[in-house]
Amino acid sequence: MSAPLADALATALGRPVARLTPIARGDLNDAYVATLADGERVFVKTSADAAVGGYAAEAEGLAWLADADALPLPRVLAVGDGAASPAPAAPHAPAASHAPAASHAPAASPAPVAPRFLALEWIDAGPATAAADEALGRGLAALHAAGAPQFGGPADTLRIGPLALPNAPAPDWPEFYATRRLLPLARGAADRGALPPGTEALLDRVIERMPALAGPPEPPARAHGDLWGGNVLTDRAGRPWLIDPAAHGAHRELDLAMLRLFGGPYQRCFAAYEEVAPLAPGAQERVALWQLAPLLLHAVLFGGGYGERAAQILRRYA
Repeated sequence: MSAPLADALATALGRPVARLTPIARGDLNDAYVATLADGERVFVKTSADAAVGGYAAEAEGLAWLADADALPLPRVLAVGDGAASPAPAAPHAPAASHAPAASHAPAASPAPVAPRFLALEWIDAGPATAAADEALGRGLAALHAAGAPQFGGPADTLRIGPLALPNAPAPDWPEFYATRRLLPLARGAADRGALPPGTEALLDRVIERMPALAGPPEPPARAHGDLWGGNVLTDRAGRPWLIDPAAHGAHRELDLAMLRLFGGPYQRCFAAYEEVAPLAPGAQERVALWQLAPLLLHAVLFGGGYGERAAQILRRYA
């Protein structure tokens, strides 16, 4: 068991941690199930390179999405921000008339940093079902309808793992998507060498066309922001839960497009969504456009073939 993490968690929860068990969950964090002394289980995510304030921002995003009362999200139980522990005071040396002018004592070691973590309500997972897919579609429609004050925000920076994306509000969705998502992500992917030659020129042409490509104007939706299939969890009662958000005001088609990106049994989800909140004409033609940002994000984080997939989409829309 990671003693520093267990100690920090016990302090934050006010209860002893009997056991920390590693579990598989995601690529950007280490995940554990913490069993408390009274038997309660808690989900814990942590990362050695987590940014200060990153988990606090995720906790705020979970609360903001939960306020819509549309789909269940795990309760936040504790946030560890990883502040440095106070360094012990150096002993006071008495004055000496023959003391050397300069001290040769070794430099003080940096103050230890407590683990950064997010502790959440544990969800017992069950099998995905068609009924859960339908509930997900209806719930997403209600979540998006709850709205957001602007495209982007509330913080000017959105953190996804080690990345910090600009998130300041923009006057409309085409500008936000182009300047706060596609351009910075493409720069990051290019710096990693993950984009084929000519991709940036294609992106410039797509951005020029973005106002026409983006479809009819829509108000900002309250969006999960990172809604691939792994961030939907069905519990034993058949209810779909949303986890690991990058919540912000966005076009509602963004969440739906990302749900389609990596596959999943979601056809009933999309049908149920449209029964509640029909999409604007041309939505099917815009799916790949909204998939550009998550593909570029994956190119930045993981390289591989994600940059080529993004370039193929850019060729289509350029």
